[in-house]
Amino acid sequence: MLEKINNPADLKNIPLEKLPELAQEIRQRIISVISKSGGHLASSLGAVELAITLHYCLNTPGDKIIWDVGHQAYAHKILTGRNKDFDKIRQFGGISGFPCATESAYDPFTTGHSSTSVSLALGMVAARDLGHHTEKIVAVIGDGSLSGGMCFEALNNAGHIKADLIVILNTNEMSISPSVGALSNYVNKIISLPVYNRVKAAVENFMKLRIPRIGPRLAKLAERFEEILKGLIVPGIFFEELGFRYFGPFDGHNIELLVSNFKNITSLKGPILFHVVTTKGKGYEPAEKFPDRFHSTPKFDMQIKDYYWEVAETEESYTDVFSRHLAKLARDNPKIIGITAAMAQGTGLDLFASKYPERFFDVGIAEGHAVGFAGGLAKGGYRPFVAVYSTFLQRSFDQIIEEVCLQNLGVVFCIDRAGLVGQDGPTHHGIMDIVYLRNLPNMVVMAPSNKEELKLMLDFAASYNGPLAIRYPKHKAAQSEKTPSPIELGKSEIVAEGKDVVLLALGSMVETALEARELLLRENINAQVVNARFVKPLDELSIEQLANKYEFIFTLEEGNIEGGFGSAVLEYLERSSFKRWDSAKRKFFRLYNFGLPCQFITFGKREELLGLYGLLPEQIAKKITNLTKKGS
Repeated sequence: MLEKINNPADLKNIPLEKLPELAQEIRQRIISVISKSGGHLASSLGAVELAITLHYCLNTPGDKIIWDVGHQAYAHKILTGRNKDFDKIRQFGGISGFPCATESAYDPFTTGHSSTSVSLALGMVAARDLGHHTEKIVAVIGDGSLSGGMCFEALNNAGHIKADLIVILNTNEMSISPSVGALSNYVNKIISLPVYNRVKAAVENFMKLRIPRIGPRLAKLAERFEEILKGLIVPGIFFEELGFRYFGPFDGHNIELLVSNFKNITSLKGPILFHVVTTKGKGYEPAEKFPDRFHSTPKFDMQIKDYYWEVAETEESYTDVFSRHLAKLARDNPKIIGITAAMAQGTGLDLFASKYPERFFDVGIAEGHAVGFAGGLAKGGYRPFVAVYSTFLQRSFDQIIEEVCLQNLGVVFCIDRAGLVGQDGPTHHGIMDIVYLRNLPNMVVMAPSNKEELKLMLDFAASYNGPLAIRYPKHKAAQSEKTPSPIELGKSEIVAEGKDVVLLALGSMVETALEARELLLRENINAQVVNARFVKPLDELSIEQLANKYEFIFTLEEGNIEGGFGSAVLEYLERSSFKRWDSAKRKFFRLYNFGLPCQFITFGKREELLGLYGLLPEQIAKKITNLTKKGS
């Protein structure tokens, strides 16, 4: 059946009783492709029936579906004309692993962060109503995303203005058996039927208009009775109090049940909460057993049920180094606290949690709260380490300023996935943190070039009395050929001597600079390589000395050039008394920045993306050779 579906219109030609077979075909397609390429498997397998139901009942792309985060939308992509390209998902030049507005009319927004769908949908509802249009707007959100404050703000606003909005809550952390049964299904079927709602509305209007004094009281009494009845048998009273009409929970893998009930509620007015309960990894036993490990998985052998243990990467990553060393520090320092926003395993804090559960806090998907919470702990005399992906740290920018930097509190930000993260694409690259963190008063920003240096920086951070951030990449941790020198605040380190030019590199680009240096030697260019270590404070004395000694300085960073590390170096030289013109040598000093442009970077393997923007060692060496040999 799947081969015959090129768009949702084709889906509507399939009889309802055949849809479970289609769901199975889609599942097999997803498993087959992701086993070869990697991707977000468990969440997408859990949402197959839901995606089918939505496109079966709605008229997309006229009607709009906004998937929160979007890592559960693989079935949606397959049903909306992208099945032919699904083998290239998350690959350079292929299709995105998340909804992408430039990729398909069926994706209203490019998404990748959580808790945003209800706000976006409510804005589209307001635009629809102002334009006197009639399309349906549906937001799909998971239970994990409910912990984000933005979601609650939007739910509160939608209930207040009585917007005609459908929110689908997909939960997979609660038991399905107590609440999804004959009685619950029967009651939900009754209260979702159009005839029931027409009669209910008619009776309410009659009592209010024809019996002006007693009517309203009877109407409120009847409404209150319905709330009590639903509160006894279904868990939706919270949403009802927010102003939503609640329906559910429904078995999220029973397509016939989903279709019949969802069709009923699409004609209702006001904000609707449609609750489904699904199983992450549905249809693939290892993913059902280990949904956290299959959330975002590398490629795997479908025939090995416990495959993850067979193909797990053995090379030590920066995350691994951070995980083990922080646990070691916490053993000797009872004041160290570990904080994460629903990413304990991804950030490596799961080891800390297992060893020191009383000092570990997972605040859910609430990065702003995580930072504010850390500020309170720091004020109370503790040393909180907030482990967070670079892309998600962006969500807490105000709290970093107001609750940490303004108070000058000793909060340590351990920024994982800094730089290019590869196949998750523009919503997940960590290329903006240097730009916004280096402009904050009291903030110290560091970047290790190898795993031993990361340990030294963690040691330094544990005793530093003020806000401090350490950014490190996703990939394998580099191994230092020699023992790094001790960390001194704002001090860089020379890692290779040279006499012709200087490569002033930050973090992950130090290794690249050393490789470029070897290539430059073949061109008779002897480059000195300096490991900057600090974005803020800069090693100003060293920079000025280098600028006075060398005609060329090249800065290298895995982040945005505009406002980044190289910009900081240039800004310092502009502020200082340094002169560009050397009258004795009759030459200008030149500063050239290597980094990423101020663009949203596409998805692809890290090496492919570095090559796209001229940041591979051979590209850097060629550029330096051309610039220096021109002599002008």
